[in-house]
Amino acid sequence: MRSDRLLIDRSVGWMPEWRERRDRHLTEIHARVSEWLAVAPSLDAPFIASRHLPADNAVVSPYAKDVLVPLGIADVMHLFLMQTPTHVSELVIMHHQRYGVATEREIELAALLLPHLRRAVTISQVLEAKTIEHRRLADALDALSCGVVLTDKRGTVLHPNRAAEQMLCPGGPLQSDGGVLRARHPAAARELRAAILHAAEDETAIGATGLAVRLTASDDQPMLAHVLPMAGSDRRREMHPDAVAAIFVGQPPDEREAAKALATAFQLTHAETRFLANLLSGKTLAEVATHLDIAPSTAKTHLGNVFAKTGTCRQADLMRLAMQMLPRAR
Repeated sequence: MRSDRLLIDRSVGWMPEWRERRDRHLTEIHARVSEWLAVAPSLDAPFIASRHLPADNAVVSPYAKDVLVPLGIADVMHLFLMQTPTHVSELVIMHHQRYGVATEREIELAALLLPHLRRAVTISQVLEAKTIEHRRLADALDALSCGVVLTDKRGTVLHPNRAAEQMLCPGGPLQSDGGVLRARHPAAARELRAAILHAAEDETAIGATGLAVRLTASDDQPMLAHVLPMAGSDRRREMHPDAVAAIFVGQPPDEREAAKALATAFQLTHAETRFLANLLSGKTLAEVATHLDIAPSTAKTHLGNVFAKTGTCRQADLMRLAMQMLPRAR
């Protein structure tokens, strides 16, 4: 965003000369996107030209006059996948004038699609963007530093990679109960089970279930699990034909960097940012108050303000949002 660069650009429906013409206007495009992200109620709120730009935009905007109008584009919808203080990842959908502007139904469908796209981006970051193109999937999984467990629809452990085998040892964040994958903590176990069932029966319904599931207690080092559906993948046959889910386990992003990213996106105060960094580190509300030497009532006020500004209502939702904003694992 700061240098107006496209690091990765995959476009469908654009002729090369029009993409080049669009790229001349990246400064304007990024400025409008940045303005929206500064005031948007949450990262889930799409930026839609027909709704959030002045009516005379097509007349005064160089980008619109040079690119959108000649192409007959009536509306542009930006769907945000990830955001950090310097980067944004998005899916941009352009509407030709024969289809009109974005409708409520299309926005509703986009909201259903977003969790799946974010899951893919988050897991790719956990994998440090490595692609699995080796001759044997088992070798590729074993080479990863994060834990990966393949399961069938019952949650039966079909293959743990080397990192996951250590996590399945006594005292680890995961357990193999009669060969079935379990999380030690009941809430995490329930969400993992629900996500695996969705992956097996209807992966389109998985949504945010199984994304950034905290496996450890609040006073332990945070470990998060992400469930990737595999039912529709030909790749699973290389390992096991019954595999329906891959569970990726790793540490969350650095809490200070995540807090800074959230502070930038949601205009948190310095005190709220310090509070949030401590909360994301796994401390309880009481522990945060003690660590920052503030009254419990002040900690509750900070929490309420952070919830209100980020559009969340639970600490688990804050952790998920942090993963979405700054997904790279340590």
